[in-house]
Amino acid sequence: MEEPKRKRGRIANKTVADTLDYQLSMPGTTSSPIDGAEEAEIAEVEAVTTRRSRGRPRKSPVIIGQFKENGASLRRSSRLVENNGDGAVALVEPPPQWVNVIKVVPSMDAVVKVFCVHTEPNFSLPWQRKRQYSSSSSGFIIGGRRVLTNAHSVEHYTQVKLKKRGSDTKFLATVLAIGTECDIAMLTVKDDEFWEGVSPVEFGSLPALQDAVTVVGYPIGGDTISVTSGVVSRMEILSYVHGSTELLGLQIDAAINSGNSGGPAFNDKGKCVGIAFQSLKHEDVENIGYVIPTPVITHFIQDYEKSGEYTGFPILGVEWQKMENPDLRKAMGMAPDQKGVRIRRIEPTSPESQFLKPSDIIVSFDGVDIANDGTVLFRHGERIGFSYLVSQKYTGENAVVKVLRDSKIHEFNVNLSTHKRLIPAHIKGKPPPFYIIAGFVFAAISVPYLRSEYGKDYEYEAPVKLLEKHLHAMARSEEEQLVVVSQVLVADINIGYEDIVNTQVLAFNGKPVKNLKTLANMVENCDDEFLKFELEYQQLVVLQTKTAKAATQDILTTHCIPSAISDDLKT
Repeated sequence: MEEPKRKRGRIANKTVADTLDYQLSMPGTTSSPIDGAEEAEIAEVEAVTTRRSRGRPRKSPVIIGQFKENGASLRRSSRLVENNGDGAVALVEPPPQWVNVIKVVPSMDAVVKVFCVHTEPNFSLPWQRKRQYSSSSSGFIIGGRRVLTNAHSVEHYTQVKLKKRGSDTKFLATVLAIGTECDIAMLTVKDDEFWEGVSPVEFGSLPALQDAVTVVGYPIGGDTISVTSGVVSRMEILSYVHGSTELLGLQIDAAINSGNSGGPAFNDKGKCVGIAFQSLKHEDVENIGYVIPTPVITHFIQDYEKSGEYTGFPILGVEWQKMENPDLRKAMGMAPDQKGVRIRRIEPTSPESQFLKPSDIIVSFDGVDIANDGTVLFRHGERIGFSYLVSQKYTGENAVVKVLRDSKIHEFNVNLSTHKRLIPAHIKGKPPPFYIIAGFVFAAISVPYLRSEYGKDYEYEAPVKLLEKHLHAMARSEEEQLVVVSQVLVADINIGYEDIVNTQVLAFNGKPVKNLKTLANMVENCDDEFLKFELEYQQLVVLQTKTAKAATQDILTTHCIPSAISDDLKT
């Protein structure tokens, strides 16, 4: 076959990328992982291109750098041509002193790696704990010799250690506060060496949509610091998985993996605009990560500074209904220009129950009008759920709530408090309470208990009656708990009751069971001939009092249980 003819003319220049031995990350690009010094110098690169075209050879493409000569900043190519005057051409390779072309964000030195040893409670055997395990996550240094990370990173901690970037030393840390609802924890280190040579991270304002963000941390896949970049793609009230609550959150398209938790998200000015804390894992989605924004972080920090401890985010204590249907609005006595949401139920334990009533229409909160869909103006072109206004308040503060009742406007000054749930979302680091009599193990239901018994899909696997109470029941008093027979430790005295598992206790000897401590006191002080426990599904457990109390010690010895009652119920 005839060889194709070579086209005449100049050969096209190669691109810079083709002529380099390696490529360096320029500002605005992603490089992961990053390790080493903060400043990088570009070495001189010599690129030679062979040519067969006619005419004078062209200079090869080179990297143009900036170097200083005699104190002046000049732009030169990496190769200089010198004519000696006799027709000979010599290549002169001056050793320039390059100034920094790439500058790593200084705030990255404030990002630390968090090592934690966890010892979780054992809800099936509440008198002991599970086997300890270790985890690693990220955190960052803020002002006041403090470090922020995620609450789930240090949950049920036994020991916490921190390691700075580029250091080989791990420093023991002290946990100052854990905010379960907002998934933020605050740590400190007593060793002065830890704070040397590092500047705290500064916080920026709430970013806008499409603003660039850079997430820094120590995720899986390596031991060194890692950087991922993206943009803010959404901002709304999010469900915080660890906190089992809803607060303001940012959605970004930067990758957030295991180990990134607690790491800062920087804007293009190097200011922290959030904390990475969770991501969406689903076969139909890619790169959906979530960041705790600065308003939530600031609330947590100021809450700790005001009270010396974390007090939580208050709620309004009502369940409400949208008023988008025109017939519904007319039936509730609303004028065409009036908007708001209808109260369906009120928490009996909330301060609002003293002022508000079911079917009241909440028209404004602290002077901000509420729309028929429950949203308020947020920023230009954005609306957000009015619960955001409530979450910006602090526990114990007052708020002005304006409602429409019987076609008249009423205004109430309401004191805000935290949420009292019949089935609490967290036990806040405390060991689970229990009481044992005649092999019957009584426990108080919580979300961690359900998760321990039925797994992550407890909302599908748990008994329907427990789920109904978890989703819809409200506590009638501050002390109320949902008490169940967790299991029965088999013995001769409890023959026939072995199959009772996670069944609610309604009454004891005709008296309603208010909480686990009340039940333990009633049983311990009972002088009746029989112990009668009324359970749900009309089940009845009857034990002879003297025999049951005598058999309890033998059962405890058989199962190596140190006490029949948890320490918190003894006081």
